[in-house]
Amino acid sequence: MAGRRVRLWDLPVRIVHWSLVLLIPALWWTAEHGQLSVHERLGFLAMILLVFRLFWGLAGGSTARFASFVKGPKAVGAYLRTLSAKGGEPVVGHNPVGGWSVVILLLLLVGVIGTGLFADDTDALNPGPLNYLIHGDLSERMGRWHHLLFNVLLGFIALHLVAIVFYAVVKRENLVGPMLTGRRAMAAAATPPTFAPIWRAIAGVAIALALVWWVSQGAHVPHR
Repeated sequence: MAGRRVRLWDLPVRIVHWSLVLLIPALWWTAEHGQLSVHERLGFLAMILLVFRLFWGLAGGSTARFASFVKGPKAVGAYLRTLSAKGGEPVVGHNPVGGWSVVILLLLLVGVIGTGLFADDTDALNPGPLNYLIHGDLSERMGRWHHLLFNVLLGFIALHLVAIVFYAVVKRENLVGPMLTGRRAMAAAATPPTFAPIWRAIAGVAIALALVWWVSQGAHVPHR
């Protein structure tokens, strides 16, 4: 039985999470309504978040690191067998299934953003900043893949929302609250996670900003 509230999610993880919650609908709306210049700027913001989250998955606190929540098939299978049971002690961090959902989400974002960098729109008015590196049919295919992967991303998000409802109704677990507050009720014996220092987060933001700015300018490499 839960005995105390433990700090579970650090501020960088929560900022990335809720920023994407706002950004992805905005990206959909701007694409659907032809606001491609705004769509591009929002895409660069999403890329900053993505690059930072990948960095934080290597350098962040224990609940943010990929190594702490990406589990093998045996752990995933064992966890799936417990899904039908009500209650149960919450996991410190992502459970084995939730961990893989994070990986899939990030991979989809890599695909959506990556294809967007090379894609060309139908009017050739708002090409991606790296579009000049490819030509003809490949550019058009990148545009189609960008659209397709974004729809797959939306489908995955819908599945994620279903999972949140399932956990609330069947498992009696509130997954939204801890991502808002950063804290969750845990057993008294639960080992609290460790967190990374603020300077590391600042370094991650600087790396993300520098990389995205470089890509937005065409990723040109100076010649000697």
